[in-house]
Amino acid sequence: MTIIANDTIVKFNYTLTNTQGEVLDQSRGEPLAYLHGHHNIIPGLEKQMAGKKVGDKFTATVAPKDAYGEYLAEAVQEVPRANFQGVDKIEAGMQFQSQTDDGQVMLVTVKEANDEVVIVDGNHPLAGVELTFEVEIIEVREATADEIAHGHAHGAGGHQH
Repeated sequence: MTIIANDTIVKFNYTLTNTQGEVLDQSRGEPLAYLHGHHNIIPGLEKQMAGKKVGDKFTATVAPKDAYGEYLAEAVQEVPRANFQGVDKIEAGMQFQSQTDDGQVMLVTVKEANDEVVIVDGNHPLAGVELTFEVEIIEVREATADEIAHGHAHGAGGHQH
């Protein structure tokens, strides 16, 4: 029986909750497939998947630093409304792509907006949140050479080419 290690393809079902027990995401019957050891899932969950095998069920609690990072207050910024030319209506919760000074593309979420400024948050929506995953391992197999070269799982539950 294959165990989860680098260069294995893993299919698993999961339910993701926060510390209040609210369901944030789940696999909904279609297992998620990923290539282990290639940063396809958050580091804290990937680390806890290592060594598991088909049929294993477990709970993985992941600290913010091993998930989507700590919440950074400096990632919340006021941007002149004029920077949003061509967008007539801006409301809290809307998301936009922005480019950092070094050319990185990042997603920002509008916190609030008025005629003068738009307050955007560059933190991931789950930054600063401790996450709990209820996991069931469905399949573990050796990755193909193509999957390793491409850095992700192919086929059902993975990337389609």
